[in-house]
Amino acid sequence: MISKKNILCLLLAPVLAVAQQKQETADSIVISSDYVKVVANLHTGKVHYRFTSGTQFNNTVAYVQEVKNGLLLSTAFASHQVTTDAISDPLGKAICLNLVHEDAGQPLRLTQYITVYEKQPFILLSAVATTRVEGAMVETRNISPLTVLPAAQGKITTPGTNGLLTDYPFDNDNWVDVISRHWPANNTGITGTSYELASVYDEHTKNGFAVGSLVHDFWKTGISYGTGAFSNQIDSFIVYGGAATKDDPALPDSYGGKDGTHDYVQHGTQIGGSVASPLIYLSASPDVRNDLLQFGNTVKKIAGICSWTQSAPFYWNSFGVEGVLGYEKVMMPIDVAKVSDFIHSLNNFNKTTQPVLSIDSYDQGIYSTEVLQSINRYGKKNGQQIGFYFIPFALWTWKNGINEVTLNTGGYLRDVILLDDNGKYVPYKDGDWGAFPLDPTHPYTRSYIIGQLQKAKAIGAKFIKIDFLSAGALESSRRYNPQVRSGIQAYSYGMKMLKHLVDSIMGPDIFITQAISPLFPNQYTHTRFLSTDVYSHLRNDEPGFPHYGSTCASMISAAHFWWTQGTLWPYTNMDVVVMKNFQKNKDLTEQDVKVRLFSMMTLGSILGDGTDYRNREAAARARQFLNNAAICDFFSRPRAFTPLRFPVGNGQAQQMSFYLPGDTMLVSAFNFDTTKPFTETFEQAELKWPNKTYSLRDLLTGQEAGKIEKGQSSFTVTVNVKDAVMLQLVPAEK
Repeated sequence: MISKKNILCLLLAPVLAVAQQKQETADSIVISSDYVKVVANLHTGKVHYRFTSGTQFNNTVAYVQEVKNGLLLSTAFASHQVTTDAISDPLGKAICLNLVHEDAGQPLRLTQYITVYEKQPFILLSAVATTRVEGAMVETRNISPLTVLPAAQGKITTPGTNGLLTDYPFDNDNWVDVISRHWPANNTGITGTSYELASVYDEHTKNGFAVGSLVHDFWKTGISYGTGAFSNQIDSFIVYGGAATKDDPALPDSYGGKDGTHDYVQHGTQIGGSVASPLIYLSASPDVRNDLLQFGNTVKKIAGICSWTQSAPFYWNSFGVEGVLGYEKVMMPIDVAKVSDFIHSLNNFNKTTQPVLSIDSYDQGIYSTEVLQSINRYGKKNGQQIGFYFIPFALWTWKNGINEVTLNTGGYLRDVILLDDNGKYVPYKDGDWGAFPLDPTHPYTRSYIIGQLQKAKAIGAKFIKIDFLSAGALESSRRYNPQVRSGIQAYSYGMKMLKHLVDSIMGPDIFITQAISPLFPNQYTHTRFLSTDVYSHLRNDEPGFPHYGSTCASMISAAHFWWTQGTLWPYTNMDVVVMKNFQKNKDLTEQDVKVRLFSMMTLGSILGDGTDYRNREAAARARQFLNNAAICDFFSRPRAFTPLRFPVGNGQAQQMSFYLPGDTMLVSAFNFDTTKPFTETFEQAELKWPNKTYSLRDLLTGQEAGKIEKGQSSFTVTVNVKDAVMLQLVPAEK
């Protein structure tokens, strides 16, 4: 992994000769590579980033909003001095440009670090504010290394005439969507805040850029934007550490209502002789997909990944049948044995891994340690393992009893709960029965987690699902450890502690999946939900089904996260498929099941199922789908397909297509429209299949659906309404 200080150019490697060009004049310095030219104006302090792909960031500034001294823009300082350092780190050889903004009348200096790599298409940006007064401290909750402001004549221009801006939510809670938005809208442009990552690209050419945060140990990074009246121009773009937003019921959920950080308190302050902004990745190329994939790979090099060397797990999850707590006793725990027996009968489902019986979100009075141990004993006879569910950083309880509630360690919830600025309890899920956040730095929280993991070990669990993790990232006016000063710092502390405790108590071979959680930090688990819970109905607007949790809605977000499989986590998690119905929802059609299953495969998900196998029709479908040899073989080593089309907006009539390179290439296409068929053309120039003759075969049935002749430059696939296809390109026999 790469030292953060190394990347920030604070600890420099030996000086090396690098291929980048450097030009200096009295007015400016220019650092350039094959991908980008960075121009720093030494009169104004502004910086231009001009990418050879056509994207330009003109007249950018940096700033720090210091608690005592207010907002200080880099352009407000009288002097702008520059030095450069040649460095080498695991990302390659680079020149680090150190742009120092200083003024005799200001109590601090602001330094921008801009790293331009010799053979990388991206640059790294950071800003550090340092006191100039001996013994004094700098304190901030808002600092930016990259800001575009109309008042500073700032502007971003991108190639093309049909721009889209992709806005990412802070976490995957509340069924909020990743949204790609056209502009201008109503001739006024669009505004909003994306979190940790944003991308901009032309809908047709995909030429554009991606910007994101690389280190996630203190800041929640916000990307505030305003586009203006031209489809290839952005007038305002502020990438800053210190985002903390409250849910706003006056706004749509995915457009500012519930896509933020859910905070009640301002972001915590960073304090010291020097304070540093988030480390920012900025890349622009002819294909934004490359920028996003490289972003994921760069995070992986810096933070690492929680690797998994065994076959990907298959799991059955009780939540699709039983619902929350199990107090309705729909089937649990008595009839779990029937599920276990049925799963044991699926020979292909059992071929590569020991399936997991994942007991989810249960009443511990019903599902005691003894009951769960008995389920594990029964499952073991069928070659199965047991999974364990718990919530590390929140406690569900009655609001009116908070002062009397204790954790499993005997400590009181009132002593560990997060507080707002008025000393009142911060709710995570507000209500008479609600979820209340625990301080990850408190010894009671650690003891609570130890107690949960000891129970997991006692029942023999090898698979853990952790949920509602966003609670641990909330800002608070109180921390047990006063040196932990922000929500993400506390959450990062808690996740590192959690992984250490899992390894020490249960062993290193425990598979961990995150459900509701922030996107970052990512390196402590093996997979994460790409959206909130999925109920497998086709669209959110289908009568009689929930207006959330559909296959289409999950794909709208997940398609924008295809790059996370193999970079942030070994696999993704698209939640479970069900063969007939989810809990008390209406029955699904067989086609709905197929589309849902193909969506999970396309995004590199592990295979989860939540079906009640006491039902004959559900069991028959499982034999068709979940015991299919090709399906099981794919899920034993899931890989995410590359999107050919990104979803636009979050309307439910989406049409999407993907491909997966390999010895036997796969393509998939989805048509969520209810009135129009979808015809997609797959081009050899983009998919790059070798110049051979191929048979196009349906993955499920193995039947031939068409051919590609040698020398053929493209083929078309037509998808009926509310349907999906997945085809293999099988080389013809010689």
